Amino acid sequence: MILALLAALPLRADGAKDWSTVPARETPAWVRNAVVYEIFPRQFSPTGDFAGITARLDELKALGVDVLWLMPVHPIGHLKAKGGIGSPYAVRDYYGVNPDYGTKEDLHRLIGGAHARGMRVIIDIVANHTAWDSVMMSNPRYYKQDDAGHVIPPHPGWSDVAGLNYGNPETRRYMIAMLEYWVREFRLDGFRCDVAGEVPTDFWEELRRDLDKTSPGLFLLAEGNKPELLVRAFDADYAWPMLSALNKVLMEGAPASDLRRTWEESEQAAYPRGSLHLRCSDNHDEARAISRFGWNGALAASAMMFTLDGIPLLYNGMEVGDTTESGDPALFERLPVFWQPRLRESFRETYRLLIAARHDHPAFRGGTLVWLENSSPQNVVSFLRRVDSEECVTLVNFSNRPQAAEVQIKDAGGFTLVLKSGARGSAAKDSLPAVSLGAFEWRIYSRALGAQAKAAGSN
Repeated sequence: MILALLAALPLRADGAKDWSTVPARETPAWVRNAVVYEIFPRQFSPTGDFAGITARLDELKALGVDVLWLMPVHPIGHLKAKGGIGSPYAVRDYYGVNPDYGTKEDLHRLIGGAHARGMRVIIDIVANHTAWDSVMMSNPRYYKQDDAGHVIPPHPGWSDVAGLNYGNPETRRYMIAMLEYWVREFRLDGFRCDVAGEVPTDFWEELRRDLDKTSPGLFLLAEGNKPELLVRAFDADYAWPMLSALNKVLMEGAPASDLRRTWEESEQAAYPRGSLHLRCSDNHDEARAISRFGWNGALAASAMMFTLDGIPLLYNGMEVGDTTESGDPALFERLPVFWQPRLRESFRETYRLLIAARHDHPAFRGGTLVWLENSSPQNVVSFLRRVDSEECVTLVNFSNRPQAAEVQIKDAGGFTLVLKSGARGSAAKDSLPAVSLGAFEWRIYSRALGAQAKAAGSN
């Protein structure tokens, strides 16, 4: 039935399929409710290994995160490696673990410790390419080749990796068996799949069918923004267009209203209904958010990402305002997170409160999102989240100057200030609909819904 439906998808004016007419794959509730914490084992602790993560699991639990995403845990290739150590995304052996990180027993202890504390664990899988000295090179047919039969990289600029050939059924069988091994042997809760859009969609769909037979309910996260991936294979993908829009607003002076336009045009109009996106302002591919946006701008960005629809992401060190270099070429070096930066002691509590607000308020984990008009759209973003039991409103000033804004919301009474730029509490001057926001100030409000309000809506 679904195959016939996909074949009959209407075309947009530009000739592309209209994915918004079909539903996204149904996603487990624990995935929809999650806050994901990305860990680069090399950089996370002074020891740069699995034990260094295990030692801080209580700290991560206290922060409130639900899912630990471990960047690649496999041995790194040396041939054609970039930088002083090499990219963790140039994998030498999918069945091994990086000896710099420890042993498989150490990884078992880390995963078991996370599970014992109620946290899930996913690992990075690099299915598009391998290192040039990969054990798979014993069979060149696994790889893409040029007309002369030479193995080639997936892109000319990706000189440190060799592209896998998914036109070969042997490659597919190898990769599926390998992924099943990791789930079976390590009790993983899913995978974050690197450059998922570069791998054929039908491979991911085949993998999902096989995993659903043996380990239903796994979380598959696609790095990419390719709508078809969310129909039958993946639970969520990256909100790359939203991150790009955020960078332009905070770094180039684009209007804050571009964030709403991106949500409407690049997500709602382009994706299957009910699609989930990973909301990030910081990750291993970018310079740190605090260095791009400034201290208060970084927190303002997080306030929006943690209260939009989707799954929010913390990259290790965000919670203390770490400014250590990130992204290419830092990805290829050993640059540990600095965990005690001066004058940023409030960051951890701010993130703990943002996570707690998401956990405490069902409206942030589901229901509907409605963008609210306001009188300062160039600088201020305002939106409402609603479920049957409550409504929540988020206001964010993305300007480095104070802004007064009148929010267009019908019957603004009953809202209580939940969180304000890192501090709890309510005051009359903070009440909706007319607000005055300081530079990069943000606020989160909530109110319970009675039966009449549930039926009528409030905006």
